[in-house]
Amino acid sequence: MRVAPAEAVAQGRRIIAAIFRDHGLRIALLFFGLLVPLWVFVELADEVHELEAFYFDEPLLWGANGMAAPVLDRSAVAVSAIGYQYGVVPLDILVVLALLYARRWREASFAAVGFLGSALLNLGTKQFFQRDRPSLWESIAPETTFSFPSGHAMGTMTLAMVAILLAWPTRWRWPALVVAGLLVAAVGASRVYLGVHYPSDILGGWAAGMAWVAGIYLVLYGVHRRPWHPLPHRGSADRLR
Repeated sequence: MRVAPAEAVAQGRRIIAAIFRDHGLRIALLFFGLLVPLWVFVELADEVHELEAFYFDEPLLWGANGMAAPVLDRSAVAVSAIGYQYGVVPLDILVVLALLYARRWREASFAAVGFLGSALLNLGTKQFFQRDRPSLWESIAPETTFSFPSGHAMGTMTLAMVAILLAWPTRWRWPALVVAGLLVAAVGASRVYLGVHYPSDILGGWAAGMAWVAGIYLVLYGVHRRPWHPLPHRGSADRLR
């Protein structure tokens, strides 16, 4: 039976609307959480590999240094420490242990692979690019490792993405988004203020962390599953609403 053109168009619209209604979050995550950050990271990495300077790096560093004050010095050092050894790393461990204790095996696997993989990926990329730290002035919190991508930025973005994606199916999605966003921004700004990272290092860390966690989420949760929902019984329809 031949379908009228108007009816065919209406049917196509309904199908497309149903696809975006059922899988809109994953499509958005694939595009904005994986593909766009990967593109940003590749663009940054190519310039770093070619030893090209970013036009915005030094002006932003000097701008941050121009705001130097004792209270900001102390705040930046404290926030920077929260972004790694005294905040993010303990929180990573606590999140995984809490999920294991609650027997949320898939969620614990997602968090553990996200955190551990991010750390290993950061170490590997630092050794590959071997970008020197900024040396525009003597930092009050000097670092000796390589610069690109920022481990603090990548670690905080990884934690933020894990928290947001786990919280998204719950009523805690917006508080998680706000708190995670503030943490990511504050730690990134502190690293630039301290003069231990170029802003392009921060962008690279954010992009790599976001892409890594988005990829792990799409692999572990596939098309129909989402956090906190039980796995379907073998042989049943693998479709969770």
